[in-house]
Amino acid sequence: MKLVEITAYLEALVPLSWQESYDNCGLLVGDKNTEVTAALICLDCTEEIVDEAIAKGCNLIIAHHPIIFSGLKKITGADYVQRTIIKAIQHSIAIYAIHTNLDHYQKGVNFEIGNRLGLNNLKILAPKKEQLFKVVTFVPKENYSHLNKALFDAGAGELGNYSACHFRSEGIGSFEPNAAAQPVIGTPGVYEEVEEMRVEYLVQSHRVGNVIQTLLATHPYEEVAYDLIPIANTDPTIGAGMIGELTQPMEEKDFLNFVKNTFQTGCIRHTNFLNKPIKRVAFCGGAGGFLLNEAKKQQADIFITADYKYHEFFDAENQIVIADIGHFESEQFTTNLIADILKKKFTTFAVHLTGINTNPINYF
Repeated sequence: MKLVEITAYLEALVPLSWQESYDNCGLLVGDKNTEVTAALICLDCTEEIVDEAIAKGCNLIIAHHPIIFSGLKKITGADYVQRTIIKAIQHSIAIYAIHTNLDHYQKGVNFEIGNRLGLNNLKILAPKKEQLFKVVTFVPKENYSHLNKALFDAGAGELGNYSACHFRSEGIGSFEPNAAAQPVIGTPGVYEEVEEMRVEYLVQSHRVGNVIQTLLATHPYEEVAYDLIPIANTDPTIGAGMIGELTQPMEEKDFLNFVKNTFQTGCIRHTNFLNKPIKRVAFCGGAGGFLLNEAKKQQADIFITADYKYHEFFDAENQIVIADIGHFESEQFTTNLIADILKKKFTTFAVHLTGINTNPINYF
């Protein structure tokens, strides 16, 4: 199997356009046309991980965190990043990162956390904006069904848990072909009116290109009239963090003990208890402090994340409990998630989970 088949599938599911501006997702090392024998899944790509890939016969490493994160001007082996890249290249091992784009996926990193916590009614805490477009076109009534199906197949009309969503209305379209035209309906130089359907679809930004290409290829007219309109609405299926509810409320200490055991963390740093049961839980894998106000706004009892700084804990203001469980701990099950995604699609492809704990933090 070629590497491009794997990356194309992952990027159709969690497009690179979903990543944050500071991030560096995608293929970082390797040739997309390489034949891949097996993949090793990890949270962080290090020299030790490359050694593990060599030992297990894997020529692809899929890591959550990009090994190349900021500008890299030299590869001389001066630090662990450069040494890792050199070793991977020497052994013809490709490295792929799937980071904040996977964080923003509705069934991604945070969904995995929510399931581990046994939460119900999971939804994205801060849906992303400017991810939707409306595509509007006009088609003769007799061609409507064929075009409609083609656009649905291309990814138009998907909204949350629903697909095949659109609106249509009937009207009269008019045109007059000039002498150079080759009209499907009508005659050059003759004014024409046609019974048409106006059809509208919401389309996620990463699917717009495919939808428009399908529209132009499928529509019967020589010149296709369509509108492509940016939509300010948030997309409820893409965004940062999640929020959900426990089936039964738990006392604060009991809930933190449950979290500590579930995520096998050495300690949990937290703000003052509010002496009320925990029912509504907001959370974000990795560094999610920027979501605190949204967690408050949605009346969460506790906000679970990582990488909190000293003064940021004051922002709880006795309105919510902040619980910092550690970056590695919050994202450790991401490897299982990535492996499951690949195994469901590529049933005969060898996928290995790393056996190495790459957490750089120890608890004394």
